[in-house]
Amino acid sequence: MWRIYILALISFLIGSSQFVTSGFLDQIAVSMRISVASAGQFTTVYALVYAIVTPIIVSLTAKIDRKKIIMCSFAIFIFGNTLSYFASSVVLFTISRIIVALGAGISVVIILSIASQIAPFGKKASSIAIVTIGFTIALIIGIPIGRLLSTSFGWQSVFLDISLLSIIAIFIIYFFIPKVENDQNTSIKEQLKLFKNPKVIIGLLITLFWLSGYALVYVYISPFLTQGLKLHSNLVVSALFAFGIACLVGSKIGGYCADKYGVINTLLVSMICDIVALSFLTIFTNSTLCIFIFLFFWSAAVWSVQPAQLSNLTSLVPSQSSMILGLNQSVSQVSMAVGSVLGGTIISFFPMLSLAWIGNIGVLISIILVIFLKKKNL
Repeated sequence: MWRIYILALISFLIGSSQFVTSGFLDQIAVSMRISVASAGQFTTVYALVYAIVTPIIVSLTAKIDRKKIIMCSFAIFIFGNTLSYFASSVVLFTISRIIVALGAGISVVIILSIASQIAPFGKKASSIAIVTIGFTIALIIGIPIGRLLSTSFGWQSVFLDISLLSIIAIFIIYFFIPKVENDQNTSIKEQLKLFKNPKVIIGLLITLFWLSGYALVYVYISPFLTQGLKLHSNLVVSALFAFGIACLVGSKIGGYCADKYGVINTLLVSMICDIVALSFLTIFTNSTLCIFIFLFFWSAAVWSVQPAQLSNLTSLVPSQSSMILGLNQSVSQVSMAVGSVLGGTIISFFPMLSLAWIGNIGVLISIILVIFLKKKNL
């Protein structure tokens, strides 16, 4: 079981590299002399490369030992983050984010596959859950620590730290993770067959609209806090810590409620709370206490959706649940790209707080889709 925690460490490093830029997006913009909206497009590039290329490479490498793939992909991940440290221009940083996305996308799929195969008997689901906790921890401590380090030593230093930790991790992988063969047919043809199922399409659209609405605010969270909510810059790190802790709390609540009250009910209530909390967050901008309270509730509401939605997706076609979750990873990255592009366009013409109200529209569409999916299952 201890090997699963090694895989969780990898997911933490990958999650930190992806999420961390949101914590100091404003600093990147100032350093490169570009607008915050333009800086947000680094997330777009990362997400699109991750979403489009990952399924293709995973399919092409299906017959290769999983350990070899994770070693190679994680080496690419390290190289990309090291290049990010030296990036002094928009072009070079964009290239570095493309390289990181290539390594990260493959690594995520492979570590989930390895986790499912090396898990102790009867603990497959819990082992996968432990690996995904790495991403949650990245949100809890990765983003605020990244902001703290970037303020003290410059934002490039964060990527150097990730690279150094990843070098240690790759040696741990080499010595302690066993060789594992792929046990599923992950061909592009098999993945495309799933789109013939209307329930799968609706399920993935729920992720697309819900996560796009979230990404509108999340990608620009640091300028949203300072420019939109007028939160003092000295309090941003504390706010990001509160945001991250709420992610963990929300995930726990969402998982408990999905088991006890049903997946659909949990999705509906969580999404409604998401809209309410984010709306109130934009209203009480003159109170630091209210900002922290509603930021916490919004983050918890958003992340209580996650376990329920994953359970929802795995129930659509149980025999192909792993493949559906893989497609959901790609859709999640497309959502991040949509959020960053649309968000950048919005803040170029409208006030920063407009992100929240337009983001709520995406969540509202998801609620309608959940209700529609519920009726189809009746």
